[in-house]
Amino acid sequence: MAQEQFASVGPLAAGSATAIRTASSAPAGAIVLNGTLANAAGTVATMDNARRILFTFAADETGHSFVITGTLAGGGAATETVAGTTAGTVLSVLSYKTASFTISATSTGNVSLGTTSTNGAESNWIQFDGYAKGGVAAQISVSGTVNYTLQQTLDDPNRTDGYGRPVTSMTSVVWVNSADSNVVAATGTQQTNYAFPPRWVKILLNSGTGTVSGSFLQGG
Repeated sequence: MAQEQFASVGPLAAGSATAIRTASSAPAGAIVLNGTLANAAGTVATMDNARRILFTFAADETGHSFVITGTLAGGGAATETVAGTTAGTVLSVLSYKTASFTISATSTGNVSLGTTSTNGAESNWIQFDGYAKGGVAAQISVSGTVNYTLQQTLDDPNRTDGYGRPVTSMTSVVWVNSADSNVVAATGTQQTNYAFPPRWVKILLNSGTGTVSGSFLQGG
């Protein structure tokens, strides 16, 4: 029997480098959040979509570790350590719907946290049945103005049996753009398919203010 699953992302609000935390020094421990996306207690930020976190360092934060604890688009929990760098910006690997932050030691200079208008929003991850014999048909539907990419991976951070490429965490998963160029940096509704199902797929919303929805039908 065919199995159908759904993914969606958007609309995407404009990015802001200080939407989670405005620029100021951060003492060691939990980072207080005071941006427009932060809750009243200053402990958790909630994004409009699951989005990569933009760190902006005003000084050299090399040697400092920033830990993100939060949830992804599908609601699953995730933790990621971001290494401090010289003055500039760094993006998280994962995209978070909610996030809180700690720092290993008092920051050297001001640190701000936010989002970008690109490189940033993604759908929930869709996992396929690896034991099913059928392929996967997909329809990616667009509403409004968007630029999106369908990505897949054969990595699985849930596997602990030692088979396949070792993946120790969700941040180690390698995502690959679809081999179908019609769903890479695409702007309109498209259909595509997989002869053999990957382990996971997701839709990356590169930019735009619209919505992208994916319907994935796997043969039994």
